[in-house]
Amino acid sequence: MKSNSITEPRTRRAQVARAGKLTVGIDLGDRTSRYCILNEEGEVLFEGSVATTKSGMNQVFGGMPRCRIAMETGAHSPWVSRQLSEFGHEVIVANAWNVHLICESTRKDDRLDARTLARLARIDPALLCPVRHHNAAGQAQLSVICARAVLVSARTALVNAARGLTKPHGERLRRSGTQRFGRAIASEVSAELRTALEPLLTAVESLTEQNPGL
Repeated sequence: MKSNSITEPRTRRAQVARAGKLTVGIDLGDRTSRYCILNEEGEVLFEGSVATTKSGMNQVFGGMPRCRIAMETGAHSPWVSRQLSEFGHEVIVANAWNVHLICESTRKDDRLDARTLARLARIDPALLCPVRHHNAAGQAQLSVICARAVLVSARTALVNAARGLTKPHGERLRRSGTQRFGRAIASEVSAELRTALEPLLTAVESLTEQNPGL
């Protein structure tokens, strides 16, 4: 077994070409990801780290013969799985909550997790409880929905905070739809309370004006 960091690319490619059907496990990290490559007999051929970037994935897996690659669901799994599929690999995205050998492990080790993913994928992909990510267009639409939900949640939190801050002073903000809730309402409270509320109400107005569909 040789680490990716000390194996020359030409030597590595030659060994991969002789290894038969390959199985790879990738433990995705935010900055770097650990990977483990098994040969056809299930022996560890290579282990190493790769930058969790498109160029990093291309450098390690772009020129590799078609193989089976397993990873867990996570922030980076949608784009990584799509890119590796475009390279021609068979990609399995494991349900992170159902891979008990990993999620219930008391020992968190990225290298060990990559090995476990590779071995499970080699034995029986069904053990990984595979999920299917949206395509790029579907992922973009989902991002729009999620962003809208975050904005709605933020505005609601600001409105609730403003209402809550008035009660210890024996005052109340009048009922108003969230879209009409803004600085104008601050004129209804005492001067000392207005100082505290105006930044919150300004933020509410800004969210409403910039996102009229909320």
